[in-house]
Amino acid sequence: MGALRGFVRGAERLNGAVGSVLSWATLGCVLICFSVAFLRYFAGLGYIWLQELYVWLHALVFLVGAGFTYQLGGHVRVDIFYRGAGPRGRAWLDLFGVVVFLLPWLAVITGASWRFFVASYAVGEHSPQPGGMPGLWVLKGSLFVFCVLVGLQGLVVIARSLLVLKGDLAYATRLEGEEVAP
Repeated sequence: MGALRGFVRGAERLNGAVGSVLSWATLGCVLICFSVAFLRYFAGLGYIWLQELYVWLHALVFLVGAGFTYQLGGHVRVDIFYRGAGPRGRAWLDLFGVVVFLLPWLAVITGASWRFFVASYAVGEHSPQPGGMPGLWVLKGSLFVFCVLVGLQGLVVIARSLLVLKGDLAYATRLEGEEVAP
């Protein structure tokens, strides 16, 4: 049980750190987007690479930040059964959802994204736009990072579910607005 608790703390610390870094990347994305608009409409200048930079950064924020979003419960959940279930029922539903749906889906995406990344890196793929960003493999590699971080958070959900099923309700999933029992 102690190893599961340690794993949960460590993995959630990692996804939390990624989320903190990406919050600053989001600000960078906004500033770059503003710069593109300012340069285009007030200075009459346009740079394809700068335009692609904010689009790529935006994609990286969403892909790499997905594990952090999952940690915070920010993804869509079908609450037909979940909201009315108690802590043990939610633990069973979480366990089922991760094992049956999330992990197999991530396995498929990991296999496909890894092949795209390796092929892109091998040829030094860059943007197809003239004057665009180099290193398209970075963007394709972010799909793999997405799978790793969401998969890691899925394993955290499994660990939390097992802890709850063993009686440790401190690791139970809480929904927004739900009171925590003393």
